[in-house]
Amino acid sequence: MEKLSPETEKIMSERFGKDNVIALATTENDIPYVRNVNAFYEDKAFYIITHALSNKMKQLTKNPHAAISGEWFTAHGIGINLGYFGKAENAEIAQKLRHAFSQWIDNGHNDFTDTNTCILCIRLTDGILFSHGRRFDIDFTI
Repeated sequence: MEKLSPETEKIMSERFGKDNVIALATTENDIPYVRNVNAFYEDKAFYIITHALSNKMKQLTKNPHAAISGEWFTAHGIGINLGYFGKAENAEIAQKLRHAFSQWIDNGHNDFTDTNTCILCIRLTDGILFSHGRRFDIDFTI
């Protein structure tokens, strides 16, 4: 396994540094749960707008380990609730999410006045990326 190199970071940013649908897996009582979510990648993490009382957030509170799968990429990570979308500490990433998700973010699906509208960060630990016939086994922690 190799550390995230400039080459693999470039591929990750180009492929996932915009609105993407990825599969997010969590567990509860040793049973896996998978759902598709819109996600944005930056700096070894995927960011998702969600609701603090959703099943995924309840499951990640009990067990923060998660798995994701996207376009020719699969990984493990740790789910971190960054809290309310509108809080000052989230302003920078919230602006990036607004830009990445601009085609749908204000379509009425999200209630940004609800303090349970939060940002979920999946901080990656390891993953496998395929690009142009090559396989990259990546350790995101080093």
